[in-house]
Parts: sequence; C-alpha cells; structure tokens
Amino acid sequence: MTKKEDHIALFIDCDNISHRSIEGIINELSKYGVVNIRQAYGNWTKENLKNWEDKLLEFAIKPIQQFDYSKNKNATDILMTIDAIDLLHTKDIDAFAFATSDSDFTPVVMRVQAEGIKVFGFGEKKTPKPFMAACSQFIFTENLMENHADGTAETPVEKEKKRKTGRELRQDSWLVNLLRTAVEQTADDYGWANLSEVGQYINNKSSFSPLNYGYKKLSSLIKEIDLFDIAYDEVSKQMSIRDKRWKS
Repeated sequence: MTKKEDHIALFIDCDNISHRSIEGIINELSKYGVVNIRQAYGNWTKENLKNWEDKLLEFAIKPIQQFDYSKNKNATDILMTIDAIDLLHTKDIDAFAFATSDSDFTPVVMRVQAEGIKVFGFGEKKTPKPFMAACSQFIFTENLMENHADGTAETPVEKEKKRKTGRELRQDSWLVNLLRTAVEQTADDYGWANLSEVGQYINNKSSFSPLNYGYKKLSSLIKEIDLFDIAYDEVSKQMSIRDKRWKS
C-alpha cells in the first residue's frame, strides 16, 4: 500500500501529453493526496495547444507561457525544470508528478528522488525507458483515457482489449521476475507473503503500476497471472500469496 500523500505538485509538458489524459492523471493522483499545485507548460500562441484551453479551466490548471527562443532548444522544458527545482526548495511538497513523454526530465526526477520525495510519472508508451525507470511509479496515459478524440466513450470491448490476459502477463519476463522476487523477499518461513508488503516492496524497487497492464489493482493482476497460490484471512481481510513453485 502506498501511503497517503498530503500535497502533490503536478507539472504538465503540454507539447508531449494529450489533453485527453489529464482527467485520468488527476484522478490517479487523487488516490494519494491533494494535487494543490497544477501547472501546464507550453507556447500558448500555438494552434496545437488549443485543445488544452478547456481542460485548463475544467481542472483549475495554471497555464505557464513560454515562447520558443530557438528552433533547436525547448525553452518549455528548461522552464519546467527550473520551476520544479525552485519548488523543491521553497515549498513543503510530499510528492511531485511529471506528465511528459520526454526523457529530458530524467535528471530533475532523479534530483527530486534524491531528496526522498516520491515522483509519479505519466507519459505515452513511446516514453524512453530511462525516464520511466527514474520515477517512483510510471503510468501510460493511453490506459487513463476512456474517451476517443471525438469525445465518445470507449466501449466495454475496447476497455477489455487494454487488459493483458494471463498468458500475455506470463510472457512478460520482467513482470514475472519482479513479482516472484517481491514474494520471495517478503515471504515467511512457509513461503506466504502478505500482498500489501509485496506491493510495498515493488513500489520501493521499481516504477511498476498494474494500470499499465489494464488492471486497477495489484490483486486483480495477481489473480489473472495465475503464478501464485492465494489465501485470505477472514479476520484481517488481507490477501497472502505464495509462488506455486514453492517447496517446503
């Protein structure tokens, strides 16, 4: 279980994030605390950012204007980084969130993490791995968008297609190794590990999120991947799991 955060600062790189993902991003962050600082960066004189205007008003996001001083340098990225570092030293922030698909923000994420502050990352599936790995948790924005570009809602079939099947999950060697290692490291003498402790170990070790596989909860993914025996404690209402390969 991730502890409840009090104050979260959200920085949005509007050049590299779809306006359709912002509702899902804020909904996800609201699980951990209040997103009381919301800033969106871009050159608002450009046509390609027009779709963001309604979203800024709807979600009380402060637009930060940055003109393009050079064709070869992204002044928006630089300003966003400077503001994040300034905030790191001047405000009492429990967690930062960066919405971008740009790996240029990897150093600032690592700098924030060095202060012991959690960093949530959001970006498209094309996001370079170094940025994803640097975040405490990284979520693909494609899995947060429930509406099409024309505003129509996804059908149940379309939502189901986002969810990985048990077979697909078991074919992901990185995921399988992560889960099995987490269970092994948190298990008791009989091989059983409390799911909340497994989740905490995973959060400490990687940027994993079950949402990237189409599941809202780790428990649902665990059931689907079918690599672990499952037990419930009726008194504590907690779930424990054990690797099916375990031998006493």
